[in-house]
Amino acid sequence: MTDKQHITIKGVKEGLVFLFDDQCEFSALLDELHYKMEKSHQQLLSGPLIHVHVKLGARAASDEDKERIRAAIRQRGNLLVQSIESEMEAQQKRDENAERLKMMTGMVRSGQTVEHDGSLLLLGDVNPGGAVVCTGDIFVLGALRGMAHAGVSGREDVIIAASLLRPTQLRIAEVISRPPEEWITGDASMEYAYLTEGVMQIDKMNQLYRMRKDAIVFKGV
Repeated sequence: MTDKQHITIKGVKEGLVFLFDDQCEFSALLDELHYKMEKSHQQLLSGPLIHVHVKLGARAASDEDKERIRAAIRQRGNLLVQSIESEMEAQQKRDENAERLKMMTGMVRSGQTVEHDGSLLLLGDVNPGGAVVCTGDIFVLGALRGMAHAGVSGREDVIIAASLLRPTQLRIAEVISRPPEEWITGDASMEYAYLTEGVMQIDKMNQLYRMRKDAIVFKGV
């Protein structure tokens, strides 16, 4: 192996993320992947079942290339590839999700669950005992005092935002929020929850541009 490393392996709460250099030849990338699987990372890659997400950067990979990546990782029997995704594919998913934005007016009461394939803009409150479950983002222009689960299909680049963020539980993909007393700020401004390296964080809505350079476009409302 050369000194130049084309693959970075990072441990996150939900497993491992493989970050691939998008500038090198695919054959060199595959050679390094095999080497890491077989020789240099036994301690990190051994043990119980580990979920793996592969980030390709700007690299465009064919289905055949992706299968070769999966095959190389599968040789470690405890590694389960959850996703192999390029930046372009991730952007396409965000665009598709924006096109499936649903606007709803009213109150989500105790015992009621609202589900949507896409993102939801709720003009109203979510009461304790009520729940909102979406594959995309959740925006509540009101008080969120119940449960909200965004990215229910596994997406981790989604957010949960509310004018008043006081939920009983927040969940993004498989990550469940910290205890409420840890993230209630007492601030009256609109806030949102998001994931960074598998950990849920809370920030003010006016900081969302730092996470998403592209504007959030509400289509089909």
